[in-house]
Amino acid sequence: MAEVKKRSVMVRGWFLAGLAALAASLLPHDAYAAAVEAPPALTVSGVPAVPAALMEQAKPYLEYRAARLLGWHPVRRSVLIGARLDDSRQLYEVAVPGAAPRQLTFGEEPVIAGEFAPVSGDVTLALADRQGDEQYQIFRVDDGRMVSLTGEDGRNLGVRWTADGKRIGYSTTRRTGLDTDLHIMDPRDPATDRLVMEGRGGGWSFADFSADGKRALLYNYISVATSRLFEIDIETRQLRALVPPTAEPFAFGSARYAPGGRIFAITDFGAEHRYLAEIDRVTGLPRRLNPETSWSVEDFRVDPEGRFLAYVVNENGLSRLRLLDLATGRPRAAPTLPGGILTGLSIAPWGEVGFSLTSASSPGDVWSFDPDRLELTRWTESGATMPPGVEPEIITVKSFDGLAVSGLLYRPDPSRFPGPRPLVMVFHGGPEGQSRPGFLGRSNHMVNELGVALFFPNVRGSTGYGKAFVALDDGPFRREHAVRDVGAFLKRLRRDPGIDKTRMAVSGASYGGYMTLASLIRYPKDFRAGVSIVGISDFVTFLEGTGEYRRDLRRIEYGDERDPAERRKLKAISPLTRADRIRVPLMVVTGANDPRVPPSEADQIVAALRARGGTAWHVVAADEGHGFEKKPNADYQFLATVLFWQRYLLGTAQGALASR
Repeated sequence: MAEVKKRSVMVRGWFLAGLAALAASLLPHDAYAAAVEAPPALTVSGVPAVPAALMEQAKPYLEYRAARLLGWHPVRRSVLIGARLDDSRQLYEVAVPGAAPRQLTFGEEPVIAGEFAPVSGDVTLALADRQGDEQYQIFRVDDGRMVSLTGEDGRNLGVRWTADGKRIGYSTTRRTGLDTDLHIMDPRDPATDRLVMEGRGGGWSFADFSADGKRALLYNYISVATSRLFEIDIETRQLRALVPPTAEPFAFGSARYAPGGRIFAITDFGAEHRYLAEIDRVTGLPRRLNPETSWSVEDFRVDPEGRFLAYVVNENGLSRLRLLDLATGRPRAAPTLPGGILTGLSIAPWGEVGFSLTSASSPGDVWSFDPDRLELTRWTESGATMPPGVEPEIITVKSFDGLAVSGLLYRPDPSRFPGPRPLVMVFHGGPEGQSRPGFLGRSNHMVNELGVALFFPNVRGSTGYGKAFVALDDGPFRREHAVRDVGAFLKRLRRDPGIDKTRMAVSGASYGGYMTLASLIRYPKDFRAGVSIVGISDFVTFLEGTGEYRRDLRRIEYGDERDPAERRKLKAISPLTRADRIRVPLMVVTGANDPRVPPSEADQIVAALRARGGTAWHVVAADEGHGFEKKPNADYQFLATVLFWQRYLLGTAQGALASR
């Protein structure tokens, strides 16, 4: 079970869950007679009654399904998938390609990851939290029942099995709430749990176990630019760094043992982009294996027999699957895949290569291929009830300092929607995230049915463009440089004959919520409305209130609120400090159990806007955290956002300007 990635990478999903809109002018007057009731867990304020007709007209865009590959059963040769076929994501087993999924877990809370035990497949593990609090627990699935192996305390993540399938390693914060310790246990008997290493700070995890289970690779995350790789002797607990530190920061992605004790890893040691490397055990120096140099490798897996490895290159947001022959070091033929995003890369014990693929026309399905025959096999047919989405075009501009920044522009069909179109600019979170050309979900309604263009910028600080680019917004004194990138995009979009420059809006989640608020402040004449989802409004209160286990990691990115000079600058650039400059309607979405961005960040910006008579809609979920995961909540958020865009973006320019 891979370490849970930052949900900033899923920011598209949060926003997409609320973007699609339906113009009120298209509805008959009596369509407003019935209203959509908010789920019991939601508290809404400032939000008008949501017409039930919106739900009926948007249903095809609500009911799509997606499947994500989690692993292989070593005996039955089935696949384990994660999917939401009802109200929340659960685990399912697909016996053979095309078979109906068999449900394995039945809880109310979403299951975010799972795995079968290697070799015997006698144990199924699942990972879930409680109402979005991100205090993840590891569960054993016994006949549909989820039995906690880690109790109820701490944040337990990063499960790795030993090769014989007898033990797991995992990380936990339950000792101090701050430090990440490393434990080993036999999941068949939780009493076998034992501490292997006391971590200092929040960034330790197991990367892999050696074939004999006596050693393990450890990953220590410090920041997006800096991480370290270690090897530990499980019995003696002796720890050694594999790669010596250098004056120039470098980082690792995943790392794994290969047959013969070889160590492979993803790193940017001595390079701008991350590459696939073999770590020399004597010198500790990485040796490049893949030929690509202009884009980063983002994932890899090693064939259990050591014949080849499969890896994925992030090429301007698109995933490119590659195979490398380990005997010769040369590329092997790989199947040609449609443009999209590949996740869940996994190689079965018998050599079958599996993955999940999402694209503009597919919400996500599980595929596999034999590395010799290269014939693709489709395991799931999730499908979508909506028409397929459009492919984006890449827009590249020069920012204020000459830096090239780019984004993805989804245009409506000009044959159906001629003339200049309204536009919503959508920021990803992180800021160590990237907007990529995947499935737009409900937002396909925006493009397909309403003719609204969507633009997803990758401002400085985004991943995918090299380590120099990702560092350009670090600290409080360079933070607003990313906001100035927005001005370069606006200049380009205003000149575009296909864009209605009088009808543009902005949205984003988490850090993207900050970018939304900051953009409304810096460019008040360009945006007519904004939607901030679990967004940061004050960097100082955010840093003081975010989860203790991650506070130091965020200080590296944003600045240290304990330093007087940095604190002053953090306060100066915070949207809350300049909330009086937000003069357009704002919608705010909050998860009451959010451990990353405290709910108070939303409360204080809503209060500030309302105190001066501004328009602020607020939707709060008592059973969610950093974004809405449960379908009833996400559906209502979507419909409320429909109404918001309908009123403040899709109306006439004169009407919107009059509301300022």
